[in-house]
Amino acid sequence: MDHDERLWGYKVVGENRYREVIGFCYDDFRPGDVFEHRPGRTLSESDNLLMAGFSMNPSPLHIDAEYCAHTPWQRPLMSSLVTFSIISGMSVRSTSGRALANLGWDKIRLTHPVFAGDTVYAESRILDKRLSESRPGTGIVTCQTRGLLSTGEVFLTFERSFLVPTRGNDTERLAGY
Repeated sequence: MDHDERLWGYKVVGENRYREVIGFCYDDFRPGDVFEHRPGRTLSESDNLLMAGFSMNPSPLHIDAEYCAHTPWQRPLMSSLVTFSIISGMSVRSTSGRALANLGWDKIRLTHPVFAGDTVYAESRILDKRLSESRPGTGIVTCQTRGLLSTGEVFLTFERSFLVPTRGNDTERLAGY
């Protein structure tokens, strides 16, 4: 294994000195590639309380255990805003880490309940890519991301498109990353 393969994910910036690399340029993506995002994240009741405050979502379904005791779940559900945000965030390092813009989320599906104490993971499959017609030196990448419980059960899926630079037009290089 040569030096570059051993340190994939890092850039050599000096003798025995390496800089972490986040994301990829347009040229590096291949439809069909799957990225498993790690580490996972164990969700907590605090995640629901914080999101309720941030988003002004006071639904008792997420923050009132007594109310939830009378629902089919019998306990508070994790807010979909929590799970969507965490799974989206987990995917950034391997997908849109070098993005210039998020272009949209589509086909968002919540397929299984999630509760405090559950550990979640994410994976993304590259679906498509094309060069931008309106922004030279950039391309549009589309991926499908899935949120998975530690049991392997899928609880969330969505598609996302983002704009990334082509190699040689890389903001990372210009910014000294």
